[in-house]
Amino acid sequence: MLQKPKGTYDIYGDRALTQLYFRKLVEALMDKYNAKYIETPIFEASELFHRGVGETTDIVSKETYDFKDRGNRDLTLRPEGTAGVVRCFIENKLYAENLPLKAWYMGPMFRYERPQAGRHREFYQFGVEAFGSNDPMMDADMISIVVNLFNILGLKGVSVNINTLGDSESRENYRKALLDYFKPYLNDLCDDCRRRYEKNPLRILDCKVDSSNEIMKNAPKMTDYLNDESRKHFEKVKEYLDTMGISYKVNPNIVRGLDYYTHTVFEVQADIEGFGSQNTLAAGGRYDHLVEFIGGPSVPGVGFALGLERLFLALQAEGIDIKEMVCPDVYIFSASDEQKPYVLSLANDLRMAGFNIEIDYDGHNFKSNFKQADKVMAKYIIIVGEEEVNSKILTVKNNETKEEYKVKLDKLIEFLDEKLGDDDEDR
Repeated sequence: MLQKPKGTYDIYGDRALTQLYFRKLVEALMDKYNAKYIETPIFEASELFHRGVGETTDIVSKETYDFKDRGNRDLTLRPEGTAGVVRCFIENKLYAENLPLKAWYMGPMFRYERPQAGRHREFYQFGVEAFGSNDPMMDADMISIVVNLFNILGLKGVSVNINTLGDSESRENYRKALLDYFKPYLNDLCDDCRRRYEKNPLRILDCKVDSSNEIMKNAPKMTDYLNDESRKHFEKVKEYLDTMGISYKVNPNIVRGLDYYTHTVFEVQADIEGFGSQNTLAAGGRYDHLVEFIGGPSVPGVGFALGLERLFLALQAEGIDIKEMVCPDVYIFSASDEQKPYVLSLANDLRMAGFNIEIDYDGHNFKSNFKQADKVMAKYIIIVGEEEVNSKILTVKNNETKEEYKVKLDKLIEFLDEKLGDDDEDR
C-alpha cells in the first residue's frame, strides 16, 4: 500500500476544519492591519536560499530539499517564507508602489529534519512582512499582530522576548567582541558552535546544546555595543510596546545569525503546561538590508513567522478548540428516481443563492435519508415527491424541532433566509 512520505501528513477532518477556521481568523485580522495577501512559488531558484539568504544558517547547510529539473536548473523547495516574498517584492517592482507595504502569506514549507511532535518535513507557516519603513513603530506593530492573534485564540500567558542587534556598525563591533571572548573556549564548545565561530559567531548564542554552559552566561551582551542611533531605536520600540500595553522582557540571547538582520529581533511565547522551554510559537525581526542583499533597492523591512503545527499543539494543550463545524443548511432527497433531476436542479439554485446544500445521490429510502440528514447535522430537510414537483409547493422540515412547513417554490429562498437567520440569532 502506498503511504505518504515520512515527515508529511494529510490534512482532513478536525485538522482541516481547524486550519480553515484559522485562515478565516487570520484573513479578518490582516484586513484590520491593511495587510495584503501574497503567494509565492513552492520552489524557487536554489541561489535564493543558498547564496541570497546566507550560507551560514543551519537551514541552508543541512535541511533544504534541493533538486535539478529537466532543464538542469538548481531548484529548492522553500524552507521559509521571507526570501520568496522579498524576491517577489523585487521582481514585481512592488517597491515602486505606495510604501509601506504589509504582505501576509500562509502555506507549506519544507525542511529535511528528524520528524517529531510539532515538527515535520512539510509544515505550514503564517507570516507577515512589512517593507518601506525603518521606524521602530513598525517593529512594535509587527509584534502586536502576533500578540493580538494569540489573545484572540485564547492562549494564556502570552509573553514577548525582545533584543536588538543594532545597525551594521554596532553589529560589527559586537561580532569582534564575541570572537575575542569565545576564542579561548573553542574546545569547550560543540562542533556546530566551533563551525559557527568561523562563519557567524552570533549563532553561538542561539545554540541549544551549549545553552546552559557558563561560558554562554558570561558572554558579552549586544546592548553594551550599541551606538546612539541603535540604542534610540530600541528604546522607541519598547516605548511603543508600553503604549499598547504589551508586556515584554529584554532577552540578550535572542539573535538572528544572518548579516542582513538589524535592530529589533523578537520571539513570542505562551505559558503552556508541558511545553517547557520549547514554548516559542512565533519569531521575527527587522532586516533593513535583505532587499538590497537579494538584488533590489535599499528598502527596509521587518516581519515574523509562526508554525501552524506547533500553534495547534499549543491550542490543544490548552483545551482550545477553534474549528468551525460546517453543516448543511438543507438536506434534499426525492421520493423516487423520477424526481432526482428536480432535486439536483433545486440544489444548484439554492447553492447559487448562498446556501450550503447536501443531497441524496443514491436514492435511499425515507428512513435512511432522515438518518443521513442527522449524521451531517442538516438544519432543514426538503422532501421532493411527484406532488411537490407538480404543485410547486415543497415540504420543508426543521430537523431539530421536526416542525414541517409547506412553502411555495418561488418563496423558498425568502423562507430559508428568514428561518436560518432566526436560527443563527437563537444560537
